[in-house]
Amino acid sequence: MEKHKAEGHAAILSANVIFGLGVPVTKILLDEWVTPMGYMATRSLFAALIFWTIQCFLPKEKVASKDLLIILAGGLLGFVVSQTLTAESLVYTSPVYFSLIAALTPVAVMLLAAVFIGESITGLSIFGVAMGIGGALLMIFAGKSSTNGGSDDLLGISLAVLSLLTWAIYLIATRKVSQKYGPVTQMKWVFLISAVATVPFAMHDFSSNKLYTSAFGWDGVVEMAFVVLFATVLGYFLIPFAMKYLRATTVSIYTNLQPVVASLVAMGIGQDAMTWDKPVAAVLILLGAYIVTTRPPATSRKERE
Repeated sequence: MEKHKAEGHAAILSANVIFGLGVPVTKILLDEWVTPMGYMATRSLFAALIFWTIQCFLPKEKVASKDLLIILAGGLLGFVVSQTLTAESLVYTSPVYFSLIAALTPVAVMLLAAVFIGESITGLSIFGVAMGIGGALLMIFAGKSSTNGGSDDLLGISLAVLSLLTWAIYLIATRKVSQKYGPVTQMKWVFLISAVATVPFAMHDFSSNKLYTSAFGWDGVVEMAFVVLFATVLGYFLIPFAMKYLRATTVSIYTNLQPVVASLVAMGIGQDAMTWDKPVAAVLILLGAYIVTTRPPATSRKERE
């Protein structure tokens, strides 16, 4: 079991490094090559084709009807809704602000777990939540007076919050199902329903996507290929794999890697600049998330890792 836990930690670590790299790459795609809906449809369609192709070479798993409904609903919520909100958020705010909001995922998971499955919240956890929210508010107010953020940081940060909430619900809702089926089995259904939900709405949108016209550039193709192959197929394969062996709160704490990776890359390529509020907000948010995710379990000691 400890070996499997180590594999789970390695998988979710890798996934979040990839997702961190994907944030500035997505920002480039949205600024130069595709619309948010075109971006989502491309990810969904190609990921579905890849996972269904891979499944042809693997033993087939029969999925119970009830579990299939959870997987499909999880796909709509955890990918279509969450990632569409992510794409829209990055239109309005910077990769650094977005990734710092994403680091609040453990806080959101804890609060939602308390609401939906009755996990207790300790006084220390409340303190951690307050620190995280304080960091988010600092970014909002600092962003209003800064010229280094996005075109509308308040709107972008608000969309990022909605994105992380839907992602947190996905982690909680699909935890048990993720333990029963292989990652490819789950993801082929997740991206099939995602493609069905996004491609029809993007059909009229493709003509306005520079990447799909004669004005396309190979750098845009490479960037989209990275998003599809790594930030979508590989990343979303690793998440259910990790969730087979780790708790949702453990999985969520690795989200804290995303702002570190995304911020370093975004500043390195000139998408954002260092301002006083970013390191202060990062300390508040990451420390708050650390407090929340390392609290002693208030319910069952068997769940402790």
